[in-house]
Amino acid sequence: MGGNFTTIVWFRRDLRIEDNPALSAAAKDGCIFPVYIWCPKEEGQFYAGRASRWWLKQSLAHLGQSLRSLGVELAFIKAENTLDALSKCVQATGATKVVFNHLYDPVSLVRDHDIKQKLLGLNVAVQSYNGDLLFEPWEVYDENGNVFTFFDQYWEKLLKMQMEPASLHIPRHLVPAPGNIGKGSIEELGLENEPEKSSNALLGRAWCPGWDNADKAFTEFVEQHLLGYSKSRVKVGGDSTSMLSPYLHFGELSVRTVFHRVQVKQILWAKEGNNLGLESISLFLRAIGLREYSRYLCFNFPFTHERSFLSNLKYFHWNPDQACFKAWRQGRTGYPLVDAGMRELWATGWIHNRMRVIVSSFCVKFLLLPWTWGMKYFWDTLLDADLESDILGWQYISGSLPDGHDLNRLDDPEAQGSKFDPEGEYVRQWLPVLSRMPAEWIHHPWDAPMSVLKAAGVELGLNYPKPIIDIDLARKRLTEAILLMQERAGAAMAENANGSNEEVENSINVEYPIIPVDNSVNFRDSSSTKVFFKENAVFLSGSSCHQRFPTAQNSNDCLPNRKRSSCVVDIRELQDKAQSCNNGAGMSRIDEDLCSTADSSLAKKRTTDRTSLCVPQVCFMSSPNKPSLDSESLDLKQPWTAHIDAEEGSSKDGE
Repeated sequence: MGGNFTTIVWFRRDLRIEDNPALSAAAKDGCIFPVYIWCPKEEGQFYAGRASRWWLKQSLAHLGQSLRSLGVELAFIKAENTLDALSKCVQATGATKVVFNHLYDPVSLVRDHDIKQKLLGLNVAVQSYNGDLLFEPWEVYDENGNVFTFFDQYWEKLLKMQMEPASLHIPRHLVPAPGNIGKGSIEELGLENEPEKSSNALLGRAWCPGWDNADKAFTEFVEQHLLGYSKSRVKVGGDSTSMLSPYLHFGELSVRTVFHRVQVKQILWAKEGNNLGLESISLFLRAIGLREYSRYLCFNFPFTHERSFLSNLKYFHWNPDQACFKAWRQGRTGYPLVDAGMRELWATGWIHNRMRVIVSSFCVKFLLLPWTWGMKYFWDTLLDADLESDILGWQYISGSLPDGHDLNRLDDPEAQGSKFDPEGEYVRQWLPVLSRMPAEWIHHPWDAPMSVLKAAGVELGLNYPKPIIDIDLARKRLTEAILLMQERAGAAMAENANGSNEEVENSINVEYPIIPVDNSVNFRDSSSTKVFFKENAVFLSGSSCHQRFPTAQNSNDCLPNRKRSSCVVDIRELQDKAQSCNNGAGMSRIDEDLCSTADSSLAKKRTTDRTSLCVPQVCFMSSPNKPSLDSESLDLKQPWTAHIDAEEGSSKDGE
């Protein structure tokens, strides 16, 4: 030990003992006081959804047990202000230093900068570390010192850089801070209320949060599933991916550990000439790279959680149709693959990356719904909701990245179904009403002969909806919207050329916060960053709801087992509940058993600032015991799945 100094270790999304730079540094200095501070008020409209909060609670409990075995107690504090909570911890412990690992989303950057400055003013040393990335965002630039805006160029440069090895050292013993310090309990954080517990019990049967479990899951993946990853990942159903995205998001798994252990396999398989294994490793590491890139973009372009990276969508005429948004959320668009994906998200809080691509593309391209609406719904519902990764995914789908989808690209869900679910197994699993449809027709039942529909028990417009929009009409509307966007952009340019400061009215008006710069890091000046985009792209000059989970009343209900065991999935009762909810007028027992992620989030956070853009709430049931969400409740003023593992986290991957 370095002395008798007391250091506060502030845990955030680094909930592990192994390869935790902040914890390791503090352990060398003397006594430590580990603390987790939960401040719902600071989360704003990005207050975590039900599934994400469930995972956080389980992970914190696991971390607390691990620290206790090493000799210290993890303190749990629910606060109105993180800075005030840390200041009280300093006073109570006599700490002379606070350490933590970096976060890169705009809200955290602002908060961390402010906290660091205030604590330094109180003569408290503050040290922050890289515990989340292979390289810090300010360490990777091109040969001219400019920010990379194409992933392939960024990834190529990063792979050539000298990487520090992961530290696998785990302290054998930690010295607790002296004094009688109230440490609270995890239940006092209020991460899970009583009505949520029965629903969350299903999640506990499918996932095992905690850093030690993360290591086991990763080891199993590397030894048993990595070899066939390149082939299995194209299947949208089952455990076809690494399933590591929640562990990476909450910092239960060190990305450096993941990278280096996979590289060991890469060297081994290269010597053996194992081309299948090398292909799988290349794809898996590329997906890890996308997670890195999502942080890189959010750090260098901190406005991307609320407006497009490229300015092309500034003049895009969105169609903010609440009925369409409701149909998309509930999985009632009439396109089986899209509906199956949204039903799985509704029931489990997780969907395959490919499905994230498909449903988000449908939301933006077919329905012309604002991408920020879909992004916010993903945040509210995903188990592995990750702000930076989901920004990358939704911007990519919306054609707002230099290397993203073309805005006019309209993928046919029927063709996507034939490609990624050729036998219709995934659709049948999540849409039992189509379970008897032949594979030939299952992805486009509207074309099936009446005799086929009758034999399958499908009545279009009754027990399964007709397509919400014809694909030809969707293509026409998208084309017209793009032409209108180009006209409006041209008019704005003409106005500017004539010296007018007036802008063409945008269809959606959003306020943009200013992100202060932390002088302790090389936060690039947005006015000096040069960004180059693809030809003819309109670009910016600077760089700078609800989900309803069934309860676990019926012990036969079970979710797809994310532990790769042989759990048999029976989703029929879940869908019966959904159907009852969709058709239901009035409150039933089933209605009482269903609870909304967004509803439960808002019950704990009713003081969200108003903003000009918000996700509309269209409840398909109401309850006197639950506050309903109105259009002012879910605002998108502050930053925003991806999730990430290989492809799970970012819907950009796999294209």
